[in-house]
Amino acid sequence: MKQQFEVQGMTCGHCERAVTEAVKGLDPQAEVIIDRPAGKVEVQTGQPREAVAQAIREEGYTVQ
Repeated sequence: MKQQFEVQGMTCGHCERAVTEAVKGLDPQAEVIIDRPAGKVEVQTGQPREAVAQAIREEGYTVQ
């Protein structure tokens, strides 16, 4: 299932890796596409939306 999130606070490549690793910690097969300038994260996963959002929040980012 494709999920889209608005994520605030991603400013660099390290941020992109942190978000990607957080999602892959839930689902190693997840596909993560990040558009840092737009603050968008698209995730293809079978995990619940709120679980993915919480994993990103735990890395210190604001998820809407």
